Amino acid sequence: MINGKIIKGIGGFYYVDTENGLYECRARGIFRKDKITPLVGDRVAISVVDEENKKGVVEEINKRDTELVRPPIANVDKALIVFAIKNPAPNLSLLDRFIVLAEKENLEIVIVLTKADLDDGSILQEIQGIYELSGYKVIPVSNKTKLNIDKIKDELRGNVVVFAGPSGVGKSSLLNEIDKNFKLQTGEVSEKIKRGKHTTRHAELLKLECGGMVADTPGFSSLTLDDIGEVELKDYFIEFSDFNDCRFGSRCIHEKEPNCAVKEAVQNGDIPKKRYESYIQLLNEIRQGRRRY
Repeated sequence: MINGKIIKGIGGFYYVDTENGLYECRARGIFRKDKITPLVGDRVAISVVDEENKKGVVEEINKRDTELVRPPIANVDKALIVFAIKNPAPNLSLLDRFIVLAEKENLEIVIVLTKADLDDGSILQEIQGIYELSGYKVIPVSNKTKLNIDKIKDELRGNVVVFAGPSGVGKSSLLNEIDKNFKLQTGEVSEKIKRGKHTTRHAELLKLECGGMVADTPGFSSLTLDDIGEVELKDYFIEFSDFNDCRFGSRCIHEKEPNCAVKEAVQNGDIPKKRYESYIQLLNEIRQGRRRY
């Protein structure tokens, strides 16, 4: 058998990159029986059934280091969460959802803000203030002015990175700028609703000239937190960990409990108020989801 990595999956076919080239593979039926779906990013072993036409069968899937649900990709090292300064306007609640799910998978997170040339001087400053205080790296970029394109290449080099974010923020355009070999389709942004049309139809790992691989994934506008519990959620707001001397200790969910160090930190400006508001919003959403079942 030959070892490789699934770099694309379409309609039940898996394209596996190996030292002998790229093979188009089906997966063994045993995976379906065991309710295992091969994912882009999986490290696999394949058997070759037709060397001339590069056809094979996925026989084994190695243990995954990480696994994202949306986008469905395995073994990612880092998440570049991409939002635009304008067109569409940044939805910080949605950004926090992306962050929570990436934190749950223990990924390194970098926030990338596209269309920085459209900033009026206040939006970028506000977002950087919130998320840098929370402990995240924030990189503004502009395809038009080439601002910080090299910094993004540095983040990608040597890693398997997922590019995630809502439609219309310029993920494909940024990838095209990073690597001139890419010819990813980019969508027009509706002048009426200022949101992009979905242009990426499947998850795919793309090799980079600068080294490493990047996942170009379908755009979407909502994320569910079905697998996260009420008590667990606070662990994915990393700035809370600096204020863990609450009266109720690890049982404190930083909502209505007295003598809560996190709530005091919000009042003192040590934790961004908008991040705390997002936390409460997501906490209530998790509770409502539990009541439906």
